[in-house]
Amino acid sequence: MSTLRFKALAELPFRNYRRDNFVEVPAKLSELFCQNVFSEETMREYLTKDAFQLLMEASKKGTKIQRHIADQVAVAMKDWALSKGVTHYTHWFQPLTGATAEKHDSFFTPIEGGRAIERFSGGMLIQQEPDASSFPNGGIRNTFEARGYTAWDPTSPAFIMGTTLCIPSIFISYTGETLDYKAPLLRALNAVDEAATDVCKAYFDKNVTKVSPTLGWEQEYFLVDTALFQSRPDLVLTGKTLLGHSPAKGQQLDDHYFGSIPTRVLNFMKELEIECMKLGIPVTTRHNEVAPNQFELAPMFEEANVAVDHNSLLMDIMARIAHKHHFHILFHEKPFAGVNGSGKHNNWSLATDTGENLLSPGKNPKKNLQFLTFFVNTLKAVHDYADLLRASIASASNDHRLGANEAPPAIISAFIGSQLFRVLEELEKVTDGKLSPEEKTELKLNVVGKIPEILLDNTDRNRTSPFAFTGNKFEIRAVGSSANCAEVMTVMNVIAAKQLRTFKTEVDALIETGLKKDEAIFNILREYIKQSKSIMFEGDGYSDDWAQEAKKRGLNNLKTTPEALKQEMEKKFVDLYEELGIYSHREFEARNEIKLEKYSTVIDIEARVLADIARNHIIPAALNYQNRLIENVKGLKEIFSEKEFKTLAKEQLSLISDISGNVSQIKLGVDSLLSAKEKAKNTSGSQKQAEEYCNVVKPLFDNIRDASDALEMMVDDELWPMTKYRELLFTR
Repeated sequence: MSTLRFKALAELPFRNYRRDNFVEVPAKLSELFCQNVFSEETMREYLTKDAFQLLMEASKKGTKIQRHIADQVAVAMKDWALSKGVTHYTHWFQPLTGATAEKHDSFFTPIEGGRAIERFSGGMLIQQEPDASSFPNGGIRNTFEARGYTAWDPTSPAFIMGTTLCIPSIFISYTGETLDYKAPLLRALNAVDEAATDVCKAYFDKNVTKVSPTLGWEQEYFLVDTALFQSRPDLVLTGKTLLGHSPAKGQQLDDHYFGSIPTRVLNFMKELEIECMKLGIPVTTRHNEVAPNQFELAPMFEEANVAVDHNSLLMDIMARIAHKHHFHILFHEKPFAGVNGSGKHNNWSLATDTGENLLSPGKNPKKNLQFLTFFVNTLKAVHDYADLLRASIASASNDHRLGANEAPPAIISAFIGSQLFRVLEELEKVTDGKLSPEEKTELKLNVVGKIPEILLDNTDRNRTSPFAFTGNKFEIRAVGSSANCAEVMTVMNVIAAKQLRTFKTEVDALIETGLKKDEAIFNILREYIKQSKSIMFEGDGYSDDWAQEAKKRGLNNLKTTPEALKQEMEKKFVDLYEELGIYSHREFEARNEIKLEKYSTVIDIEARVLADIARNHIIPAALNYQNRLIENVKGLKEIFSEKEFKTLAKEQLSLISDISGNVSQIKLGVDSLLSAKEKAKNTSGSQKQAEEYCNVVKPLFDNIRDASDALEMMVDDELWPMTKYRELLFTR
């Protein structure tokens, strides 16, 4: 391994990234936008007027597409794709592996007379048949029950990758259960659309016929030189460093954040942006993040389903383009100890088909009351289903990040800003029942009416809050960088839908008692504010004081994935999904099982990799150096008198002893780790097994790492086999 390390480092000065990886950017990126997307404009060109209108209705209203229309769309897609040099098509889907999946089929079809044509029908467009037993399914499918189906999602446009037409699709089993992230997300989006539209039409704007959740994600990532990456087996196999002493310089000087982007990285970013434009991903922001070699990019807001697809697609093309620039991209939430990890902030809001953001105040009291309605209902939803939201961002990799000094804690709280908090306090004082004319006037002029002014000055953010209001949207900050956005977006939209349904039922009941509409709304909002205050927190979410305060408020602090996933299976949450038609009990239980199994598998792999590195790389290097010291001591003893020897060899003898102590600690630690790992692996029940890996196996990593990192500071640098943090983090 030491040979690999130094060979990688030796090659770096001879690479000319400025020349070899130069990227020429067109004068206008906008001219590339959607070049490789079967966009609305492309559909107009290739489809008949009737087919285009019916496809738009299916995309925007969810109406069914008739078979003859599907045939027309398929022919149009094929003709467009062939004009772009495409030879194959695939149903592009998002199974529960966390990555995307695809099975390519050719347009090529032999016909009589030894001839061939390119063929693509409506049936091929609508459905493909991948193997359903080889993907995570939580026991829904047996190994011998292989059949599964992918089905076209017309609400997300098809796109071209290389020579393949990719058709965004859902993935279900032969028996109809969902096996992906997209299907439940689409159901959740439909549920919140119906609930929010009903509220808008009943109380605020009869012209609203559709409400679409929007999502703006922010993707953080690390870039590591490919050669250096390949020299670290822990990075290759787990995506994170299991060992490594912190360098003298990390992020203490705050000199990387928003700093000048290194030329090599900028070339990567330029090519990435060009490809994003062609694929219709509206990326607009790029910058250095806090940690060395950490970066971020972010797009404009999009409809949530499309935004989720774009983020999954982006992660794929980022990895491909990084490889061209001799980088390996790391999406792991905590690839390096001692510096910030990576998140994927999800900015969520609700937009109407009349062009309004329901989480943005308007120019009159009615619009501001609309804003307050959706704002307070969101807080109430998060209050009632905080643990479900926490479970949606739970993973073995994100556990390393949550609660650290760069990430929100595992306690779900909401930051809304002190000024807006005072508005809610005023609304708490609303009279129970009918309001006096004076109270109505006061509310309209001095409370509701002044919300736009308040938000204009209340633009600060609380980076320690997992759920923060940032002016016209809520930012879910605790999502991990490797996560599929669909899971947290499914939960967010489901709980919002449930809450808005409840709100309308309760308001309508008060109206039936004789209260006017606004009075009924104020009465219900008042109670929601009182019930939700426990999650509202303006202070430092990293502090121990907050953990103690949260406990007093009755908020759970689910620090680990097994804790969060155990809570996820509460009857209240299972019933919610069944009520809104998102999952059946069996589907939800299967997903919980998959997440638990993945957690245990990740820890098991990390344990095996750590044991391998410790025994086969760290210990031999330490003993090699120790043998050199021993030879040195023997030589000193031969040359000098006994009195001189004791003085001159004192430090070497101490170092030899320290090396032996750390080697012994590693050896005993590895033995304990492997024994505990085997015990955990043989534990029955996914929940108990995950808890065993979490509480018994995972803590054993620390002793091995501590001893290894101590040896790193003792052993001759030329003998140390593992590429060091200073090389991984500061080689650009």
